[in-house]
Amino acid sequence: MKFEQYHISDDIKNNLDKLGFKRPTDIQFKSIPSILAGEDVLAIAQTGTGKTAAFAIPVIDKIHKFKSSKRSYGIKCIVMAPTRELAQQIGEVFDKLAKHTRVKTFALYGGVEQEQQIIKLQDGIDILIATPGRMFDLINQGVLGLLGVSTLVLDEADHMLDLGFIEDIKYIKKMIPAKHQTLFFSATINDEIKKLAYSQVKSEAIRIQVAPKDKVSKNISHFVMDVAQDDKRFFLERFIHENPDSRIIVFVRTRVRAERVAKAMARVNIPSETIHGDKDQDERMAVMAGFKQGEGKLLIATDVSARGIDIEGVDFVINYDLPERAENYVHRVGRTGRGINKGIAISFCSEEEKELLTTIQTFLNKPIEPLKVTKRDYQQTTIPKAPVEDLQSLRQLIIDTDEVYKQKKKSKTKAKKPKKTKK
Repeated sequence: MKFEQYHISDDIKNNLDKLGFKRPTDIQFKSIPSILAGEDVLAIAQTGTGKTAAFAIPVIDKIHKFKSSKRSYGIKCIVMAPTRELAQQIGEVFDKLAKHTRVKTFALYGGVEQEQQIIKLQDGIDILIATPGRMFDLINQGVLGLLGVSTLVLDEADHMLDLGFIEDIKYIKKMIPAKHQTLFFSATINDEIKKLAYSQVKSEAIRIQVAPKDKVSKNISHFVMDVAQDDKRFFLERFIHENPDSRIIVFVRTRVRAERVAKAMARVNIPSETIHGDKDQDERMAVMAGFKQGEGKLLIATDVSARGIDIEGVDFVINYDLPERAENYVHRVGRTGRGINKGIAISFCSEEEKELLTTIQTFLNKPIEPLKVTKRDYQQTTIPKAPVEDLQSLRQLIIDTDEVYKQKKKSKTKAKKPKKTKK
């Protein structure tokens, strides 16, 4: 089924067409009809499968059809997001999809001056995308009125609940009309979070799960490589030199590590940008905008941005440090291989991180394919000024490893079942 066959506004169809979206993804196909019908929805789908559009399209369409002009009479939908980057990203999607419709959207988050935000809110908006902190600031100031809200969306709901926002969510639900639609969207969810989620939706809520077995998108090939902690910078340098035209996001565990890795790369004349919680919002937005526009090839980030980076054409994700939370692995590697694109993720795993690796693989319900570097290649990578002309490129190693993995998988699939013996 194509978007042109949906009973949605022609303006939205035109916007989708201009964005190159012809057919809905699985999560969009399964979610849009239920949301248009006013059902509560709890949806779980892999990162990069179009979750934001899955709720943005029907929410915009419903408000567009309800209104007779562009004039707004109060907020009709609130989309809550756990981080500023994610709120900004969702806001951009809503802006693109709502273009030329009667719907006004606005992303509200902290780290920037309130004055311009207040002016925008007073002009009238229909859909508010917000982080809890700034939203509650303006509610307490009497700037935000929520009596007209008919839809509440929680994006990355697991992270919202996991961060302790459950009381904030309950408070918001008390402030909006009792009869409203609640939509939970996330890439990962565990039993505890699921229980909390179901306590906030109607008992007959529609449960949608797209990603039956593999939590990581099939578009992403992901690998792990044994690298000592002090040698990681050498392997990162080598990989960047081998892939000079590629766009790479490197994830580290802390803000201090982000700056340390950036300085290590600068010493070998590799420019990079960093994004983490120590930078103010304007700096973070400028870094993101520059990377999106192709001004830099290397972005070093902490987990604060793992869910808020939606950039086309990211070729590789490097987990310089393994994440301390297993579900963050899914969000990190999901920054590549988005939509219909293919992507590759590599994790550098030191001896001290083996326990984290085990936890991640348990969470994924499958092992991560190892990249095996020969002892000679390892030594030549880590010894300064060692001859490297005979080294096998890491990219070729990835290709070879992936091919072996696919052949093994194909062999298992083709394995014949034992014939039944006649009695």
